[in-house]
This record gives sequence, C-alpha cells and structure tokens, in this order.
Amino acid sequence: MARIINLDYAQPWQELVSTPRDWQKLGKDELLRMLYFQHIVRTFEETVLGLEKLGLVHGPAHSSIGQEGGAVGSVMLLGSDDKITGSHRGHHQFLVKGMRYVDVPTHDPQTTPLPEEVRTFLYRTLAEILGLSDGFCKGRGGSMHLRWGEAGAMGTNAIVGGGVPIANGLAWAQKRRNRGEVTFTFFGDGGMNIGAVPESMNLAALWDLPICFFVENNGYAVSTTLAEETRETRLSSRGGAYAIPAWRVDGMDPVAVRLASEQAIAHMRAGRGPALIEAVVYRYFHHGGSIPGSAFGYRKKDEESAWIARDPLERTAREMKRLKWLNDDEHQAIRRHCEEAMQDIVARLVEGEGSGRRIRPELWPKPEFRDQGLRGDLSEFRDARFEELETASGPTGDVKFMDAVAKVMGRRMETDERVFCLGEDIHRLKGGTNGATRGLAERFPDRIVPTPIAEQGFVGLAGGVALDGEYRPVVELMYADFALVAADQLFNQIGKARHMFGGESPMPLVLRSKCAMGTGYGSQHSMDPAGMYVMWPGWRIVAPSTPFDYVGLMNSALKCEDPVLVIEHTDLYNTTGLGPLEDFDYCIELGKAKVVRTGKAFTVLTYLAMTPLALKVADEMGLDAEIIDLRSLDRAGIDWATIGESIRKTNNVVMLEQGPLTVSYGAMLTDEIQRRFFDLLDQPVRRIHGGESSPSVSKVLERAALVGAEEIAAGFARMMADQGQPVSAAPPAGNPITE
Repeated sequence: MARIINLDYAQPWQELVSTPRDWQKLGKDELLRMLYFQHIVRTFEETVLGLEKLGLVHGPAHSSIGQEGGAVGSVMLLGSDDKITGSHRGHHQFLVKGMRYVDVPTHDPQTTPLPEEVRTFLYRTLAEILGLSDGFCKGRGGSMHLRWGEAGAMGTNAIVGGGVPIANGLAWAQKRRNRGEVTFTFFGDGGMNIGAVPESMNLAALWDLPICFFVENNGYAVSTTLAEETRETRLSSRGGAYAIPAWRVDGMDPVAVRLASEQAIAHMRAGRGPALIEAVVYRYFHHGGSIPGSAFGYRKKDEESAWIARDPLERTAREMKRLKWLNDDEHQAIRRHCEEAMQDIVARLVEGEGSGRRIRPELWPKPEFRDQGLRGDLSEFRDARFEELETASGPTGDVKFMDAVAKVMGRRMETDERVFCLGEDIHRLKGGTNGATRGLAERFPDRIVPTPIAEQGFVGLAGGVALDGEYRPVVELMYADFALVAADQLFNQIGKARHMFGGESPMPLVLRSKCAMGTGYGSQHSMDPAGMYVMWPGWRIVAPSTPFDYVGLMNSALKCEDPVLVIEHTDLYNTTGLGPLEDFDYCIELGKAKVVRTGKAFTVLTYLAMTPLALKVADEMGLDAEIIDLRSLDRAGIDWATIGESIRKTNNVVMLEQGPLTVSYGAMLTDEIQRRFFDLLDQPVRRIHGGESSPSVSKVLERAALVGAEEIAAGFARMMADQGQPVSAAPPAGNPITE
C-alpha cells in the first residue's frame, strides 16, 4: 500500500474577514475619506453612464459601479511613487490613484465643495473618456486606456491581462531602485486564465518583485460565469502554485480589502516578493453600458438585488452611522458636493439640452493630430556622433561579426548602468546560443538576466521597465518566430504605447532577434521578422549587414526613446568584415541607407545577409548595378532621398529579400516605391524572393524555399533582358557564383 503524504503550499493562503473592531480602529477621519472617495467614483461613473445613454461616449463604457470598495480599500494606501496598472474596467482604480495625488488632506467633504485640484483631475479624466483633447491621453485612450504617469497610474488596458506583464516591469524597476516602492496590477476573473498572467506571476515570484496581483472576481467574463471559466473558483488559490502568499476577501467590504492590502504591502516593502489578493466583487450592470446583466438573460434579477443590498458605499456609511461618526445629512452633503462637481464638469464638456446635447466642438482633437507622437522626434540624437566606415575617426580592421555584437553590448553596459539584457540562456553557453553576451554575465552578473521560457511574460516585463523610464532593457528573442508567442506585448502594448497614451510616453526598448534561414530549423524557427514588424506602428527596425554598421546601429538603438528591433542573421555571425578596433561609441543615423555599390543599370534594394550576396553576384556577372543596403526598415526610417536619387539615375528597381512571398517586407516597400516613383520607373519593380511556404527542415526543400546566388543571378538577368540587354544568368567560365 502506497504511503500518501499531503503537501502544503510554500506560502500562506488565507481568507480575511473584517470585524466591527477593525472598522472602529481605522478612525473617523480615515473612514470619512474612504466614503468620500467611493462617492467620487460612484458619481463619476453614473455621469459616464448618463452620457453614454445620450450617445456621447464613443466606444464602450465599462462601469465599475459596485466595485468601488476594492479600489478604495487598496489604492488609497499607495503613494505617488507606487504604481498601478488596470484593465478595461479600470476607472475606479485610476480615479482613486489620481485622487490620492491631488486631494487636499485638510478638505472636509461634508462641509465644503470639491477642491479645484480635484475638479481639474475629474475634468481631464472625463474628457479622456469622451475622447477629447483635454484628456490625459489627449483623447486617444478613451475609457480603456487611462494613464497619468505623474500620479503613478501607468495605464489601463483593453487587452484582458495585457497590463500585467507591463506591471511586472514597473516592479522590476522599483526593486532595482530599492526605495520601497510597490506596484498593484488589477485584472478581472477572466484575466486569471490568460497566459500573460501566470507567466507574470511566475516571473514575479522567481525574482521577488514588489507587485500585488489584485484580481477583482466579479463572477463573470462578459456573460460567461466563473464556474464556466475554471474548476477552482477561488482564484486566490493560484498564488500557491508560484509560492506567492494570497488573501481572499469580500470586495464589498472596503475595510477587509484594506486590511489585506496593508498586509500585502508590508510583505512587498519588506523585500519578500509578490502578493496576490482576490476581492470578490460584483458589477451591477452588463459588461458595458447601463443595462443590467439580467436584461441579457445570463443572470437573475434576484441575484443582482442581493449583491446591490451589500453595496460597499452604503456599507461604509452604515458602519460610520453605527459608530456615530456620520448622520444622514452629512452623508447627503458628501453626495451632493460630488454631484455638483460632476454637473459643472459636464457643463464644461457638453452643450445643448435634453436629447440634443452634444460635445462642445472646440474640445475635439484636430484631425491632423492623428499620427503625431506615433514615434519620438529623435531629439535625443542632437549630440550624437555619427560615423560611417569610409570616414571613421577610429581605427578599423577585420572583425568577426559576432565579436562586434558582444563588444558593443559590453561597452554600453560598461558606460551606462541603465542598460541590462534579458532572455533565455543568455547567462551561459559562452554568451547564449550564439555568443552575443559572451563574457557579460561575469562582468555584470545582476544585469544579464536569464529568463524562463515565457516570451509573453518577459517581453512585457521589459516593456514595463521601458515605460517606467529609468532603465533600458535589451531583450533577446532566441528566434524571430518566437515574437508570435509574445505578439500582444510586442504590438498591442510596446509598439502602441507612446501613441495610445498621447504621444509623450517614451518606450526605450531594444529587441534583438535573429533570422535563422538556412540553418535547418524548419518553418517555426526561420522567419525574417521585418515584414511582420513593419505592419505595426511604433517600432523602429534596423538590419545591419557589417560589423561596423552593427556597432553604430546598436548604439543608436540603445540611445533611441522608441522601441527598436535589431535584426541579426545567422549567415553573418561567423563572417569577418571591417569593423571598429577601438571605438565602440559612435552611432549610425537611423533612417540612413547606404549605397554599397554604384551603378547605372538598375537599383537593388536589400538588407541583412542579402547585401553581401548581391554584391558578390553583381561583381561576378559584371553588371553595372547600384546596390543599396537599406539598414533602417521601418516606415519612418526608409531613406527615400537615397532611394529616389538612385531611381532617378537607373529608372529600374529590384527588391531583393531572402525569405518567402508571405510575411514579406519587400511587398510593402515595392508598393511604396511604385506609388512614389511611378513616373521615374521604366517598368514595374522586379522582386526577388523565396517561395510561398515557410522553409522546411529538409535540406533540399529549405534551399528551394529561399533566395540564394542562383535566384539573384536569374533575377538580375531578367532585369537586364527587360531593358533589351540580355545577359547570361550563369557566371563567366571559371568564375562560379557561390553563396
């Protein structure tokens, strides 16, 4: 008979229930502020729903009415250096965080109207929800993307669970600063089951991050019940799986939430790592808008009534009256002051009467603001020293490409303590799987950060560090295809953050990723990522083809205040070319292509490993081709001046890329060239690219899927034939074209 040993979690999992003594112990003044903050949230949300009924809220209005107790009980304990992130239903947490920042402590909400600082804050918040230029994000964020960095409200998020990895990054920066700051990340029961959350919980526990995972368990993900989402409906149980202490509380009891939050904060400020709080709450209305969920048939009216009878705001007032710290008139005065403030704010935003009310036209953002702030203005480069190989001020010589990768990173980490690297296996194997961090783990053991296999989690964490602004993360994705695992964080979060939050939030992050075509790793490890990243706004993309260019472009990427993808190619890693021997501090200008071979017959546009191969083929075929190494690939970085000057000379263009027709960078660039230079072209842009499918593992099929010297030679020959100057695609006798 087997012997059974019952196991326990490594950290406590507790349910916390408040007592009358706990309410009394808080004192009149603190309970009054908790009541006042709940009234602020309630009247604000009622105002939003009233405007929504008039059709003045463009987009969803996810009300937090009924869930105020969780926000007030937790966020009121935080200072401005503490940070929060939230979900699509995040007005209440944003409001409480902002109120903590602007509220006048001596203000008595029972006897005096709301202070001007509070009114201004509420005005800007409502303006943002209405999509107006006076909002915190200048109208771009709306109801679901509220951010006020000055107050520590780092962004609510429309993607379920999307803000949780970002919050981990905020906490990582806080831990490194070591000032006792903490982060709370708020999400709903629906978010507990999305991959970003457990990945983030594991990383937070692994690295002892000062973050509280605060789940508002309101029982429904839209109309799907909690029991339909998961078998274990006590969501705080998830903490034990990651050795995170967890508390379960009645979220309709603000004092219980506060007591649990106090314990969690003490745990985090003591440097003991993350915490988890599950607050069982209830949203009074449907997922969005002012209609009860019962109207849609997925819950009953008597269920709604039972929860409303436990209203957290009324509970607070009732307990204060029991303690004789509040009477009905005083309570009504607080409510009246909040309502009057919101009425005045609405009058500033809306004009007209009844159903004819409309947003004041002068408050809308100007249409020309549409793309402003999508990227930074590169003013950070005003004092940069730009170099090119031909005019380099320092000595150059033969340098192995991978040595340049490791040396420039080591130099930047040596001179800039903000820079750190994270990724899988980067601390071992003599510098990761390819040697990019060779020797750096020994020199900077706390800044070479190895990660679990959790791309969504650690990429999002890096995004949070970048959003915090004090440190500069360099993320290594072992293979470019792994970006698809982290796609939400890369494209919905990191790429869009600056623009979405008003255009003034830098996102200084560098992502290194390799293109491994031709290595036999098959269709899930061989992507050229340029075509995918260029589809998404916000990213800058560089693709160096020489050791000298790699150093300069990496330095520019690390200096840039935008996210920059640095694409490397495995075919280049073991090659040797001209590079710096001593000077690893220069930059190469972003958005500057390079003519690497002059000619008049046709223009070749290419990048990465195709650049040296195109040079070799053109030389061996004896063609008068002009070859341009694009270097910067994002839309803002395409060097139209250099491209245009070449096209005016040759009137013919070849777009050369190694990878398949699908997820193609060349498709975008070809379209842009034909739109911009149609009158200069003697014929359509000729493209040289691989097949339709991704590369296979089979050596024969992989070679057939990719562009090599033969395909380049054939494409060049077709271009010459189209000009009435046929040449042979075969090399001259005794001069075979080699890859």
